[in-house]
Parts: sequence; structure tokens; C-alpha cells
Amino acid sequence: MFERISGSPACLVLWGLIATVAMTSILEGSRGFGFSRMSLPFLLGTFVSGNRKLAFVLGFALYTLGGWLFAFLYFLLFASVGIYTWWLGALAGALHGLFLLVAVLPLLPFVHPRMASEYHGVTSLRELEPPGFLAMNYGYGTPVATLLGQTVYGATLGGFLQLQHAMSG
Repeated sequence: MFERISGSPACLVLWGLIATVAMTSILEGSRGFGFSRMSLPFLLGTFVSGNRKLAFVLGFALYTLGGWLFAFLYFLLFASVGIYTWWLGALAGALHGLFLLVAVLPLLPFVHPRMASEYHGVTSLRELEPPGFLAMNYGYGTPVATLLGQTVYGATLGGFLQLQHAMSG
């Protein structure tokens, strides 16, 4: 399956990092500009630490590792259908973002040790606000920023694979 694009799995580590940086820049930039209050690295980091400073640093490390993992999953998608294009990556990223907003984030309060739920308010242990439907508890711009970030992530990976495919073919 991987022989169609020689060297891609090794290059995917770099491409996964570049795509993760692009996506994180959009998501954290939207937070900085006040479009959203959601920080996925912070939410991930608070899974493992109650110390907010440490959670932010750990969250970014875990988020980067997750970006690499998803890069390999995206590559498997591209290889399974035999299409290596930026637009397939963008479509996969948009669908991934939609799934994140509709299914994953609303379930977060039920598994996150430091997040309040829609049904039970904030406590001394559960200080984080739940995302709510489409993560709109973190701002009305959150769904747009999330979809944009995930779409750019997928398009970046697909674009690099498309370039590699053109160079090797």
C-alpha cells in the first residue's frame, strides 16, 4: 500500500508537524482574536494535570503527538482510495472537524476528570466549562474556527502527498 509514494511515511512526520502547526495556529489564533475561547491543547493537557501551566505545556506535546498519529491515519485514507490530493485532505479534515464538534466534544464532560457537565455545575475539582453543542459554549466562532483548522490540516497533508506523488510519478 505504501509503495505507491516512496518515502512518504518518513516524510509524513514532517508533514504531520507542518499540518499540526498550521491547524494549531488557526485554532489558537482564533482564541487570541476572541473568536473562540477553546484551546484543544489545554483541554487535552487538563486530562493529565490539574496544574494549569503544566497542563498547557503537556497539552501541546500531546496535541503534537496526536497530530502525527492523525497524519498517519490520513495517509492510510489516501492510500486506501488511491487518491493523493489536497481536496481529499480538505474534505477529510472538514469531516473530521464536524465529527469533533458534533460527537467528540459534547461527550468530553462525561470522560474529562476536570470538566463540569451540562447537568452539573462547576465544582472545586471540575472547573472547566463543558463545550456544549458544536462547542458553542466556547464562543459562536468556535465551530467555524474548528472546521477551518481541521480543513487546513487535511489540505496541508493532502497537498504534500499530492506533491510527493507528482514528483515520484
